Amino acid sequence: MAHVSLRAGSGVVAALVFAAAFVGVEPSSAAAKPDRAQVKTAALVNRPAIKRIASTNDALSFDGWDRTVVKAIDARVLTLALNAAQCAIGSGAVGQPPTLTIIDYSKPSTEPRLWVLDLRTRQIVYEELVAHGQGSGGNLPDKFSNEPDSHQTSIDLFVTEGTYVGRNGYSLRLNGLERGFNDRAKERAIVMHGAPYVNDAIGKSLGRLGRSHGCPAVREPIARELIDHVKDGSLVFSYYPDTDWLATSTFLNACQQASRQAD
Repeated sequence: MAHVSLRAGSGVVAALVFAAAFVGVEPSSAAAKPDRAQVKTAALVNRPAIKRIASTNDALSFDGWDRTVVKAIDARVLTLALNAAQCAIGSGAVGQPPTLTIIDYSKPSTEPRLWVLDLRTRQIVYEELVAHGQGSGGNLPDKFSNEPDSHQTSIDLFVTEGTYVGRNGYSLRLNGLERGFNDRAKERAIVMHGAPYVNDAIGKSLGRLGRSHGCPAVREPIARELIDHVKDGSLVFSYYPDTDWLATSTFLNACQQASRQAD
């Protein structure tokens, strides 16, 4: 099936807002934070599908995507991810990324919840299982942290860096861009890597995937290929409907506020 991997194998106005600097192993357990309440984001109206778009910038708009292509991704999550990416680029925090990876941690670990979007072709090139941290919960995570030794997953926007071979094999460094939510990712050695506990058989046996120390771990057979596709300057958006984060994330709020003030 071409390059698509399913489980079986298969604005610039905002620059002024960003005066503060961005950025910042694997962690033993710290006290878990209280469960965070899920919040409902505003419902999106139906938007017309657009089959072909010429510019990369259009791929960062909800209207730039044919909904039949991205139907597996919740429309609210897709919109937040695209807005966050637009904000990061417009502020100068990152350059133009070739791909945007979306991880929806509101879904259980036994379901595909990682998608790699090619921003040039407007296609999903990977749809995969992904593990979360031991401290974040069982099959359905509900606790997230930026703290070392929490063994919890972090949310918000990351930019990918280079690769290396470590104790988890071929791995991809992730640089967290949101102060207070994921900017300690490098300090915590939060990376993308393959893991033997990420597969359908484990999910059926345990009722959940195995868990990492906070890293987004993927299936071993696809890990190197996926990592090579998204390394060196692509974006990764990790989502969970956390009340504090939705209300305060720079990438979800600052650009919109700046645009309203400029109007």
